[in-house]
Amino acid sequence: MPQKSILITGCSSGIGYASALGLRDAGWRVFAACRKQADCDRLIEDGFESPLIDYEAPDTIEQGLSDVLAATGGTLDALFNNGAYGVPGAVEDLPTDALRAIFEANFFGWHTLTRAVIPVMRAQGHGRIVQCSSVLGFVTMPWRGAYNSTKFALEGLSDTLRIELRDTPIHVVLIEPGPVTSRIRANSIPHFERWIDWEASPRAEQYRTGLRKRLYEDNGPDTFELPPEAVVRKLRHAIEAARPRPRYYVTTPTYIMGTLRRILPTRALDWVLSRG
Repeated sequence: MPQKSILITGCSSGIGYASALGLRDAGWRVFAACRKQADCDRLIEDGFESPLIDYEAPDTIEQGLSDVLAATGGTLDALFNNGAYGVPGAVEDLPTDALRAIFEANFFGWHTLTRAVIPVMRAQGHGRIVQCSSVLGFVTMPWRGAYNSTKFALEGLSDTLRIELRDTPIHVVLIEPGPVTSRIRANSIPHFERWIDWEASPRAEQYRTGLRKRLYEDNGPDTFELPPEAVVRKLRHAIEAARPRPRYYVTTPTYIMGTLRRILPTRALDWVLSRG
């Protein structure tokens, strides 16, 4: 059997990097994409094929996929959309331009790459499109409105695409992690500092005593936090099983919130989620 190939985005660290390592060890040909050339160069030194793909730069999406297809002879067995970031802050303090920017990186770029891959998978007669969503794709939490909204949009688009592709051999899968060890909190600090004028907010004291402490102070792992390899196990099932599930929960909080969302009335669920 020819070696199967997968394109993974956001591989500089966290879930993306762990997925690249895990799938390479499992025998897959991994194209480990990053949005910065320095990170691509580091992965190339580690033995990966690492195209430059920045979801906010459509030309890199086109060129990166073109490079992958040139290397494989025009085929691609799986795509794992993964790279994303957050803009922490209250919705009332979130400039609309900040939402436009995060949607470009967390949603529109994913859609661009996904649309480009579908014709390839149609032509070869098979394919897996796996989207790294979040528990915050089906429940919300305060201070995360920007990230919440991109993941809710991703869930809706992916569910629709899965139904539309039922008459094809292409499977669309959502992976929904809860707290997983990554750099997303540290990586969100520059976006917080760029967009959120917290000192001018009526919630300034809440920022000072709550959100800023969470962002800038390392208090160790979150409760129930798992290493990124927990996601890799679900990813392998999604791309290797004959009948992959439509969605995969990862971490205890995801299972708990999935259950509470089904059984609690909205006001009760709001109370639970408001506790942070």
